[in-house]
Amino acid sequence: MSTIEESIDVDVPVHVAYNQWTQFRTFPRFMDGVERVDQIQPTFTHWVVRFGGRAHRFDAEIVEQVPDRHLTWEALDRPLHRGTVAFEVLDAGRCRVTLRIEPSARGLAERAGNALGLVRRAVHRSLACFKEFIEQQGRETGDWRGEISNGRVRPGSVRERPVVPTWPTG
Repeated sequence: MSTIEESIDVDVPVHVAYNQWTQFRTFPRFMDGVERVDQIQPTFTHWVVRFGGRAHRFDAEIVEQVPDRHLTWEALDRPLHRGTVAFEVLDAGRCRVTLRIEPSARGLAERAGNALGLVRRAVHRSLACFKEFIEQQGRETGDWRGEISNGRVRPGSVRERPVVPTWPTG
């Protein structure tokens, strides 16, 4: 299957975008099709997603994580895939977020979804919604600044902030 890669420029500092991406419980607020994400351990997440009209559950392992740089995971169940989200500084108040998904479609429904471009559109919408979410928020809802490499976790600071609704002005 072909790799899907999309980027978006976000008007927040790189550490704000990265910190928000470590807050998996907020993914349903901006990620297309995600109903719930539970972080079971620093390297292990459980996902509930809706795709093609059906709910799917899968576990994923975070295989590498470097603050303000990137986070890479591998799905342990179907839909099998590997993904990386990378963060690049553009200037002091802006960054580029790139989401790369490498699907490993094996079933008929997965192959059909990829052929129709469903995954590509979901990635595009998710990045656009992330941009809107974090720019309206203006700050991250929490962070995890640890590192993960070769299955080893080097803990970092942890902060959780309440999600404050933003109201349009004017």
